Amino acid sequence: MSTNPLFKNAVESIQLGIEDYGANDPKRAMSAVRNFYAGVLLLAKEVLVRAAPAADPKEVLGARYKPVPDGHGGIKYDASDRTIDFSEIGERFRAFGLKIDQAALRELNRIRNDIEHLYTNAGPQTVREAIATAFPVVVDLFRLTEEDPRTALDGSWQAMLEVRAFHDRELADCRKSFEGVDWKSTVMAETSLICPECGSHLVSRKDVSRPDVQWADAECRACGADISAEELVEAALEAHFEVEAHIAAKDGGEQPVHPCPECGVKAFVIWNDENHCVWCEASLDECARCHVGLTSDNVSDSSSLLCSYCDNLMSKDD
Repeated sequence: MSTNPLFKNAVESIQLGIEDYGANDPKRAMSAVRNFYAGVLLLAKEVLVRAAPAADPKEVLGARYKPVPDGHGGIKYDASDRTIDFSEIGERFRAFGLKIDQAALRELNRIRNDIEHLYTNAGPQTVREAIATAFPVVVDLFRLTEEDPRTALDGSWQAMLEVRAFHDRELADCRKSFEGVDWKSTVMAETSLICPECGSHLVSRKDVSRPDVQWADAECRACGADISAEELVEAALEAHFEVEAHIAAKDGGEQPVHPCPECGVKAFVIWNDENHCVWCEASLDECARCHVGLTSDNVSDSSSLLCSYCDNLMSKDD
């Protein structure tokens, strides 16, 4: 096993995170996330450094570069002291022709950010879920370093296996509780359900006898929150389209999810072949007065049957 400082620090941080989790002390949940997250990030940096063994690690991991004279009439690029963080690691991996599953680390990163802002809802169950979700990424990173995780992590490896196995059983049981729901939406049928309070995927349906989506009330096994079916649908769609919504906001494109003009629930999906409300099934066709095609941009706030222009004219007539 390699003994270089970066790899050694990565392994020790992951081990500390697992030890903090194993202590079963709510006060150590925060340090579990901090240490485990730091270890995974360091391991990802080690992968990049090994991918360019002849380069200066500072140049491999630098977040910014500035041109400076090279003393021979040209320029060279000096790396800044700040190294790449979570938000930049994926881009650097792509530039190196490497793959990392950033989506699997999203929950861990969210909890870590909460902690940095001196507040978090993360309990032992949520930390367990974050570690279990990140587990495949840790495996992939060790594979890219050509190191054996069982040897490097020692007893922590077995602990991670057990966390992953327990979480998978819990998650499968939760997902099974929603098998009878008639979502009437391809997106909802494919998306992962989450708790709007703590972000956990360990949510289970309370009443499994009713197939209607409006009866799909749930409870969170991680934080104990009671979740209405409406809250469940809105949270699931927001999480599912998080990336697309960010890109649309940045580039001025069409948002994939809107408040429904009929029921007001933020569950009107405009994506691929879907153009309807997941909650009440309202859809947009054409304006009943002027027959222009209705979109989320021109539909009236008070009726899904009229465009905003015609609705405004008719309100003036009244």
